[in-house]
Amino acid sequence: MLHITSLEDGLDLFKALGSEVRISIIKLLLSHKGMNMNELASSLNITNGALTSHIKKLEDCGIVQTSSESAGHGNQKICTIKLDKILIDLDDEKELQNIYKTEIKIGHYCDYQVYPTCGISTSTAMIGEVDDPRYFAHPDRFNADILWFTKGYVEYNIPNFIPNHQKIDQIMISVEISSEAPGINSIWPSDIYFYMNNVCIGKWISPGDFGDVRGIFTPDWWFPNWNQYGLLKMIVINRRGTFIDGLQISDVSLNDFNFDYRSNIKFRFEVPDSAEHVGGITLFGKTFGNYNQDIDVRINYSPMDEPVQ
Repeated sequence: MLHITSLEDGLDLFKALGSEVRISIIKLLLSHKGMNMNELASSLNITNGALTSHIKKLEDCGIVQTSSESAGHGNQKICTIKLDKILIDLDDEKELQNIYKTEIKIGHYCDYQVYPTCGISTSTAMIGEVDDPRYFAHPDRFNADILWFTKGYVEYNIPNFIPNHQKIDQIMISVEISSEAPGINSIWPSDIYFYMNNVCIGKWISPGDFGDVRGIFTPDWWFPNWNQYGLLKMIVINRRGTFIDGLQISDVSLNDFNFDYRSNIKFRFEVPDSAEHVGGITLFGKTFGNYNQDIDVRINYSPMDEPVQ
């Protein structure tokens, strides 16, 4: 997969794709799982010389690769597609004032209580056995990039390194999340509750556990009938209440906490026994799902109203 994070970085790719002939080459190679140069030139009704120029542009930006193969009295050049996905991320983040940004790895929870079906994995291997909650305490869990469970919770310490003598005005938490069904099920509602310092700040009903296609970042070795990707949700708590994707889900606000630079902040994802839809939770990190991120946190802060004694 090619991940482009700026327009400048993608300039060669955009130029390569700005040709109907080269788009036709890509389509032919995808449908035939590779072709030799003579076959391509004949299918496109162009000369081998013209084709060579187009193939070079596609090779230079990493879309196509060529290899030599013996045939008859000599070698022939075989063209195949090198990339299976191209992700273009145009979120040009600028340095922002009065915002503290941090990431929390999926496996860096400080407390948990989970029930099967459950499991935890790094980008390269499962951690222990599935459906055995004991492995949520395994030392390798600090490298985990995906976890799931049917009911229970995981809780994280939110790093609070805003400058001294500042108060917290808003906390934004971005996470890729879904339900947890046995196997996969796109229609599998789950009531997922959010807690901050043991106070319930709201809930969101996840619609399902998605596995119709492989996640963009989900590793190739991952099992095709398991969780593939989630939905990116933005949870915001500020002075007006708690919101998810801009919609208010509760009246609990930062006024109920009075967080400042000295505060210890914990955030919990939970599916309780008492939920109407006990459909579990899956949390996705950088190497799983459709979004190249862990649990992203942004804290807005401003000077405290009164001097610190």
